[in-house]
Amino acid sequence: MEPVFRSWYERKMLATPQLVAETKLVENILHNIKTIAVVGISKDPHKDSHYVGRYLQQAGYRIIPVNPTASQILGEQCYANVASIPFKVDAVDIFRKPSEVLTTVEEAITIQPKVIWLQLGTGTHEDIIQKVWRVGGVLIQNRCMKIDHQFLIRNLPYKSNHTNHH
Repeated sequence: MEPVFRSWYERKMLATPQLVAETKLVENILHNIKTIAVVGISKDPHKDSHYVGRYLQQAGYRIIPVNPTASQILGEQCYANVASIPFKVDAVDIFRKPSEVLTTVEEAITIQPKVIWLQLGTGTHEDIIQKVWRVGGVLIQNRCMKIDHQFLIRNLPYKSNHTNHH
């Protein structure tokens, strides 16, 4: 199944000059970020946000969970909102309803991450690209950080950053 998905992904992501440029940008971002605030990460390990956070954590990124209803997710302290994170984060990965995205992005802008990433399903928000750009950030939207990492960064066959002894 993976080779079929890989060829679909490559065709889709390389379909237009704009997507080629965006995909190269995404690859560069994924190589250069270390800390990712995941806004809307669920406590439920079966939800996409939790699964993506766990994958990224296992890939070597430091995940900062942003969820006002939890004290800890994935072994990391949770924060009620991005403004309460007491240190710099490189990226803010947003899992929110499309109607909540603008407010969440405006809050994320206040901490000036390099990247604000709108996950698949959060909608397309052309009106906020310039807002993010004006504060020196990049807005990625309608992409999944996990899928992009799997197909652009991860070496195949899978090699973890952690040593497994079988």
